[in-house]
Amino acid sequence: MKRNYDKEIQDNDRKYAYHFDYDVMHPFMLRAFSPMFRRGSALELGCFRGNFTEKMATYFDDITCVEASGEALKAAKERIGEKAQFIHGLFEEVTLPRKYDNIFLTHVLEHLDDRVGLLKKINDEWLSDNGVLFLACPNANAPSRQIAVKMGLIEYNSAVTEAEREHGHRVTYSLDTLETDARRAGLNVIYKSGVFFKALANFQWDRAIRDGIVSQEYLEGCYELGQVYPDLCATIYCVCQKGEA
Repeated sequence: MKRNYDKEIQDNDRKYAYHFDYDVMHPFMLRAFSPMFRRGSALELGCFRGNFTEKMATYFDDITCVEASGEALKAAKERIGEKAQFIHGLFEEVTLPRKYDNIFLTHVLEHLDDRVGLLKKINDEWLSDNGVLFLACPNANAPSRQIAVKMGLIEYNSAVTEAEREHGHRVTYSLDTLETDARRAGLNVIYKSGVFFKALANFQWDRAIRDGIVSQEYLEGCYELGQVYPDLCATIYCVCQKGEA
């Protein structure tokens, strides 16, 4: 069945992206990743409307973005302009002209049908010999999600809800299953952790921040605590290097 990527990015009972994602998680993810950046080029697989790309541009002068949704790609081009090169296409079908030193696959892998296949393509074709892949996904074991299970809103931690399915989610990863898929693709996982201890749902964070219930110091505390308890974070991630093709 052919997927409609423009439809998948539309809001339903669950927003595709919250202010919490843009204003809190994006800066914290880059803060976690940046010590491991390599000098050189960057490839973002799944740029959506360019919000994360815009922040990446403060670190990289050479950025290429690949996006399946034509609607999202148009918005990204308007936001970023000449700071990045944009390619409209499916990861499974697109041919890229070179290898890249930093590859970002953030909150995208869970949308794919052939997840290990794409990771293998990254390893074999797109990642430079000294490059790194930053592979990040929402966490099945985040406390907010576990609470939703206890409330009866979600069947089990790694379940894909109907609203998530409408957004194109195919799976909900935990840190062990994310690492397993990376290794199955031949990648070398050199580091794994989490970003931001998360006890509230995204819409609750939006309200709490808007109404001044939580301070920037509290958000910083959640970021620091996430490094102690990566399996209880909003986002889990693996940093990978090239393995044998």
